Amino acid sequence: MEITFHGHSVLEIQANGKTIFIDPFITGNGQCDLKAEDVKPDVILLTHGHSDHVGDTIQLAKDNDALVVAPFELANYLETKGLNVHPMHIGGSHQFDFGTVKLTQAFHGSSYTEEDGTIVYTGMPAGILFTADNKTVYAAGDTALFGDMKMYGERHTIDAAFLPIGDNFTMGPEDAAAAAQWLKAKKVIPVHYNTFPVIEQNPEEFISLLPEGVGQILHAGDKISL
Repeated sequence: MEITFHGHSVLEIQANGKTIFIDPFITGNGQCDLKAEDVKPDVILLTHGHSDHVGDTIQLAKDNDALVVAPFELANYLETKGLNVHPMHIGGSHQFDFGTVKLTQAFHGSSYTEEDGTIVYTGMPAGILFTADNKTVYAAGDTALFGDMKMYGERHTIDAAFLPIGDNFTMGPEDAAAAAQWLKAKKVIPVHYNTFPVIEQNPEEFISLLPEGVGQILHAGDKISL
């Protein structure tokens, strides 16, 4: 499995011959190294409905006939836009031909703002445990620290965890470091920081809170192989 970070919370996963994007916020993302017209996903996984996570999903899914996997209410909303969706919910898992997706809880909000300013409630936010090639990746989504992360670490061997550190809207560095300890992930990569002034953080300070060799800073376009 190969994972490329594309800024903010955008992840590209290559697994089982498929290109899988998590939260493809590309257009308007000053951290991103991609242009939306160059992105060709087979699958899009979404954690919640906020615009800095749904991002370019609607156009990408239409242009590439991509499957969109999302929490139930968000998936139903996107289906009204003509997308091919697979709805899921917290605690549920499903085995696809590209890997297994399990949605975890996340403590945050979830709504989508349409072009005319209408706000659509899109259900509960989620994190994602994605397993393929005998490797498991945890994309926490936007979340506060919560105790069940201990259980995730006990019940799953997490090879890489992508944790928000921006504070204000999500965990800050100290809480994210506690999450990393509970999750027992082999690799921990900070995400969701420095995109906007209110979430500016020094990722080096976060890495210093982790055991040596666990934390890794990825810049847009950087890859890791599991």
